Amino acid sequence: MNTFNLLHDVADTATRLSAEATTSHALNLALETLQIESDAILNLRTRLAQADALGFTQAMDLILGCHGRVVVSGIGKSGHIARKIAATFASTGTPSFFVHPAEAAHGDLGMVTPQDVLIAISYSGEAGELLAILPIVKRFGVKLIAMTGNAQSTLAQLADVHLSVQVDKEACTLNLAPTASTTVTLALGDALAVAVLDARGFKEEDFARSHPGGALGRRLLTHVKDVMRTGDAIPQVGPDTQLKSALLEITRKGMAMTAVVDERQTILGVFTDGDLRRLMEQESHFSTLKIADVMRKNPRSIRPEQLAVEAVEMMETHRINQLLVADQDHRLVGALHIHDLTRAKVI
Repeated sequence: MNTFNLLHDVADTATRLSAEATTSHALNLALETLQIESDAILNLRTRLAQADALGFTQAMDLILGCHGRVVVSGIGKSGHIARKIAATFASTGTPSFFVHPAEAAHGDLGMVTPQDVLIAISYSGEAGELLAILPIVKRFGVKLIAMTGNAQSTLAQLADVHLSVQVDKEACTLNLAPTASTTVTLALGDALAVAVLDARGFKEEDFARSHPGGALGRRLLTHVKDVMRTGDAIPQVGPDTQLKSALLEITRKGMAMTAVVDERQTILGVFTDGDLRRLMEQESHFSTLKIADVMRKNPRSIRPEQLAVEAVEMMETHRINQLLVADQDHRLVGALHIHDLTRAKVI
């Protein structure tokens, strides 16, 4: 090996070792960050179970007794956390919104009413923009809940209830950037929102109404009548229909089945592609058969006002892909295919 190749190999090895050392250092920092933040939450949990239990209960009572909205405010990183906490309250049954303290001082304070509760967030408890609006807020008679890391701060002293979000240190290697403290503040806000929603008796259905565009909203707010096929789209024939004609109806409507109904639209039976396959194994002559001779009587059906998710459960339980929709008198009013539920994103 010549000198040039040797130097090249040495350089490659040094580069590789440097990259490995950098990666290892970064991973160690990431793990340390997670450890610091998880320790901070565990410390918060310990405080909440002991010294801070009364403050938490008082804050919860203020929110439950609020006849207005829960207004959440903070600036900088605390402002970002405040927005999330306000959104969590709003989506779980407690009317809430975020107000920026600087904008509040220039007109947005008009959104706050005496019936509201203000949650003010500042780790130092000395954020000037936040303190500037407090005299007016207090003059309104608005109850104030403060989240700070300093119980002796101005904000904490002005509050009706103080909730400590103190942490031993930030996860930032400089111990400067809000990291562990913002994590703890967010966790405490979540804890407060969850406790309040439970006390209000907030249910899945209530959550769905606040999230109509989400998966849960679709599952809990979509009814069979919203997705079922109606009118000419329903495959249906009379009991005296020849099997051949019934098969044409199945093909035209594209649901792999047809309902069999009398002159009053009362459901008599159903015939599916699966029934046809089973019939072909037993019968070779179809020309004289009527649909009444081969239909399945008393088929399963669902009411139009039932939730679409109930139709899904029925299909899964009985391993079927189609379902007739009947009114209270067992008359055919619609038909449902599993593809209809998929398109509606109920599944």
